[in-house]
Formats: sequence, C-alpha cells, structure tokens
Amino acid sequence: MELFELNIGQIHRGLINKEFSATELAQIFIKKIESDNSKIFAYLNFDKEKIQSEALSQAKEVDELISQKKEISSLAGVPFAVKDNILVKDVRCTAGSKILENYVAPYDATVIGKLKEKKAIILGKTNLDEFAMGSSTEHSAFGFTRNPHDLERVPGGSSGGSAAAVAANLAVFALGSDTGGSVRQPAGFCGIVGLKPTYGNVSRYGLIAMASSLDQIGPLEAIAGKDPLDSTSVESKISNFKIQISKLRIGIPKEYFIKGIDSGIEENVKNSIKKFEEQGAKIEEISLPHCTDNALAAYYLIMPSEASANLARYDGIKYGFSSKEAVDLKEVYFLSRQKGFGDEVRRRIMLGTFALSVGYYDAYYLRAQKVRTLIREDFKKSFKKVDIILTPVSPTPPFKIGEKITDPVAMYLSDIFMAAVNLAGLPAISIPCGRVDGLPVGFQLIGKPFEEKNILETGKIFEKLNNN
Repeated sequence: MELFELNIGQIHRGLINKEFSATELAQIFIKKIESDNSKIFAYLNFDKEKIQSEALSQAKEVDELISQKKEISSLAGVPFAVKDNILVKDVRCTAGSKILENYVAPYDATVIGKLKEKKAIILGKTNLDEFAMGSSTEHSAFGFTRNPHDLERVPGGSSGGSAAAVAANLAVFALGSDTGGSVRQPAGFCGIVGLKPTYGNVSRYGLIAMASSLDQIGPLEAIAGKDPLDSTSVESKISNFKIQISKLRIGIPKEYFIKGIDSGIEENVKNSIKKFEEQGAKIEEISLPHCTDNALAAYYLIMPSEASANLARYDGIKYGFSSKEAVDLKEVYFLSRQKGFGDEVRRRIMLGTFALSVGYYDAYYLRAQKVRTLIREDFKKSFKKVDIILTPVSPTPPFKIGEKITDPVAMYLSDIFMAAVNLAGLPAISIPCGRVDGLPVGFQLIGKPFEEKNILETGKIFEKLNNN
C-alpha cells in the first residue's frame, strides 16, 4: 500500500513506529498534488511559498516530537485539505468568488486552530461552488472540479474540491461545509464517507457565511465543542450507545424511494438495507411527508433569504473586489456586485431579497419557516420508533459536466434527500454502498441530535458487512 493510501489510524501507527516520517509523508502528498491536481482541479490554492513550506515546517515539528518520544495526537502529521470558504490565517480565501479573489484571511477559523493544535498538516485550499452555492462545483469562478472516478463528470458540490481531493488521494481527510447536502452529496458522488454534524456541534467562526441557520462544518470530534466566538455553538453533547446490530431499529422513509430515482441507486440502497436486515437489524417503514414534498421548496426560500442578508457585506467598499469603472458611490455598489458575483450567486441573492421584501415576507419566508417546524416534527415522531433513518444520498449518480448547469431546478433537485436534515439541524453521514455503471453510489444515515457516534458506528458496521 502506498503511503498516500493510508488512513488516519494507519498513519498514526506508522509515525509512532518510525516506519516513515511526517516530513516524508508531507513531501509525498505535495508531489502528488503537483502531479495530479491539474487534471482534477481539486485544489484552488496550494501555494509553494506559503502553504507547502508551512506544511513541511509543521511536519518537521511532528518528527522532532516523535524523536523525543513525546506523545502526539492521532492527527499529528496527518495531511488534510480545507474548503476555500474556511479561513486559514495569512492564506488567501476566495469562497470560489471573484469578489474575494485577493482576500487574505487575517485569522484562523476555530476549527483550523483546533487542528493546528493537534499538529495536523494543511496541504491547501480546495475548490467549491461560489459561496458554497451549488451541487456540482461548476459554479466556482475559477474553474470546475472533475470527479476522480470519471473526469467527464462532476464531483458534486458545493464541497466538490474537498471530496475529490480525498477520493484522488490528494489528502487523507478534508474539511467541507454542509448547508443543504454540500458534504454528503459530493462524498456520495466520489465514493467516500462524508459527515454533517448536528447544528451547533462545530463552531462556524471563520466559515464564510452563506445561510447561518443551516451552515455546518464537517467532519467532527477533533473540531467539536462550544466556542465563545460562535453563539450558536454548544458544549459537545455527543452521546453514544453501544451498537448491537440485532437491536438496531432502522427507519426507511417510504417517501424517499420516489418516481425518478435512478433504478441502480434504488437497487444498491435496498441491497444495503437487506444486509442490515440479514444481520438482525429491525427495518421499519416510516413516513416523513414534509421532508420530500416540502423540504426542498422551504430550503430554497430560507437559504437564499439568509444568503442575501449575509452577502450584503460585499459592497465594493469594505473589502474584496471594487469596480474601477464606477463614477459615483451608487455605481461602486452596483458594478462591484454585478462583476464580482457569478450568475448562481446573483440568482439566489435576488430570490432571497424578493422573499424578504415587504408584502412577500409572510407569503414566502415566514411560511417556509413554518414548514421547517413541521419537518422537525416529522423527524421527532419518527425517532420515537427508530434509532437511525436510512435514505439514498442523491436521486442520480454523478452527472456529466455541463449537463445541468443551464437548468437550476434540475440542479437543485440533487439536494432533495439532504436539505431536510439541515432544516432540522440533525447529524447525517454518507456511506459508499456500491456502483452504477462504474460510478459511486452512497446511502445516508440520519441520527438523532448529537448522536454522531451512532451513525458513524452503524456506517462502520456496514463497511465490514460490505467487505465480507
């Protein structure tokens, strides 16, 4: 096995046993990124002078600690990637947008600070749909990312660069953000595991905001916990029960196997359910009526409404791109936003501004928030009967580059199985479960609030069953 194929546990053991050094590992990943990134474009920024030199310096520190026989964390020396909407001090952070093309972060996001403390090694910043608005990573202002399994197809979005980097062995793990499926859908498309934590379990401080009541950084444990700089964060309440497959109750929403879902995906997911059942898990049909009929519509009102408010700060005055063609203050605002934002971002800003405007607030935004309450109730009722809910991740396999770029509604439908989870603030994970025409397929496990360990453990059980 090549060093770039090792997982976190294998790397930790290898470093402790001095089978290889952290410096050697970092150099291998840097070389692989320089060799392979041009065909995938997972990374937007892996600057040699700043990021790579810092990575090698950090690796050297880890090697010195090991040589001194000092204890190191399980993440020490582990190379990882960061979605380019999460701030890393003194490193450019664009959010995939021209309006922030030259913005350099003045501080570390809380999650970055925590990972730096554990001596994990940053390899670079990954590509994303502009301001995390998209399901394919085609909306980046700097070019699209390709799926490592098929270079003619998308890796999903908006964390497509992070997912592609892990799938292509250009990072051991990666941070992404999940507002309506943006970690889980690209993980499913790229054949890797992707976790969205409970809302509030991971600080959003230093994450460039898109929709503040929905955004969540993933994955978890090392970065979880209360942060005084994020009022929505909470003390880590991650609960855990010992998973016994024979006592596990898995809920299958009858509404999620809908007309239009790819037959290959349906077959793979149902085969996965059967594997759990054969091991003694109790499979129970449940109903989440508002999660399929209304969730996507509610999400695509709440999310752009919050986004339009959050993106108001990009006005050509405070920071970021400012038009040089403007002749007065009004033109500075209009031209900077017109030229700095891409089509999809402008579309969502206009939709959100309209939904919040006088005369339409009650009809659209307020009604969407009421639907959000009903969605939470759907999940609450279901979790009285079951421990975990299992659904498909996406209704289709990875689609071809350009296939949906001119059809926003078709693109938005990629989120149909995931958006409800964000509206309810629940933890969920994407687990690979097979292939359709050589392309990865995943299923989604949804847990009760702060029961991330339970969905992780259930996913681990499936991986063992699937490999036997």
